[in-house]
Amino acid sequence: MRLRFKPNLSWTLLILLGAAMFIPVPYVLTTPGPVFNTIGKVSEIELISISGTETFPTEGELNMTTVRETGGPQDGLDIFQAIWGWLDPDSRVVPRQYLYPEDETEEENTARNAEAFSTSQSYAISAAMNFLGKPVLETIVVTSVGVGAPALDKLRAGDEIISVDSQVMTSPEQVVVAVRAKPIGTNLVFVVKREGTELTQIVTSVPKEDDPSTAEDESIIPYIGIGIGINYEAQFPIEFGVSGVGGPSAGSMFALGIIDKLTPGALTDGQIIAGTGTIDSKGNVGEIGGIQQKLVGAKDAGAVLFLAPQGNCDDVIGHIPDGLTVASVATLEDAMTAIEAFNDGAQVKACS
Repeated sequence: MRLRFKPNLSWTLLILLGAAMFIPVPYVLTTPGPVFNTIGKVSEIELISISGTETFPTEGELNMTTVRETGGPQDGLDIFQAIWGWLDPDSRVVPRQYLYPEDETEEENTARNAEAFSTSQSYAISAAMNFLGKPVLETIVVTSVGVGAPALDKLRAGDEIISVDSQVMTSPEQVVVAVRAKPIGTNLVFVVKREGTELTQIVTSVPKEDDPSTAEDESIIPYIGIGIGINYEAQFPIEFGVSGVGGPSAGSMFALGIIDKLTPGALTDGQIIAGTGTIDSKGNVGEIGGIQQKLVGAKDAGAVLFLAPQGNCDDVIGHIPDGLTVASVATLEDAMTAIEAFNDGAQVKACS
């Protein structure tokens, strides 16, 4: 017996199925993103600009790698895109909560990534200066201001905190103690330096929003809604010219770019070298997300050597593109050793 569908019903089903393909789903698609040469330029602007001291010519490329994300707080991912991602070997589809807190707004996400990117640059300066045996200057700074926080419109990310209530600040912990030492509702007097100018700002503390997942009653804690950290600077200006990128994973490549510009001879030996990894102020390299997509992006951009954080080795094994050598690094010194060995035709420490 031959079954026949009513034309109206068939068209309705097709329309519904077609529409369903564009329904947002709670996943994020990650694909290989662009690379940026840390010793080169983007739109005629140097990624790393150093002045006030002797610098040296560079050759080749030291590429920081990125991952393109679709489906985060800024944009949605539909079923069609998710299916395509599952089928594409160079892409990855993960639940959104793996990458973004469920209650995080688009504004908060943008601020968090910008803060992490800025912090990675500060740490890269410290790590590079320590490697080169040069002095590092430290200042206490505001790293972020929460949405709707008491400090909003009073303090800004990047403000150098000089004193709180006439007490000179020498560490982030000291700022926390100064805020919490006074009762809720206190007008706290902050003296900060912003773009070279000292400002006095009054910030009134409020009760901190209680976190029901903890035993402590946080509502009795004075709160002004700022993040505090240490900013590291060299004794001469080092500026970064890349924008539109977030997160901490470029730290290790920034440090290598700084070292290459401050030392004679081409670190790359004229070759294209890529990599990724967070870095701390002492030069320790940390693991990151999206390593498999970054390997593909690096190879597509012509890289012959990739510097991968040791902590990512489990995700690297079995996913190395043909023709790309991958070195496992745990420190900035490891990265330098790997580059020198590769340039000399020697074996590099591989992921195992």
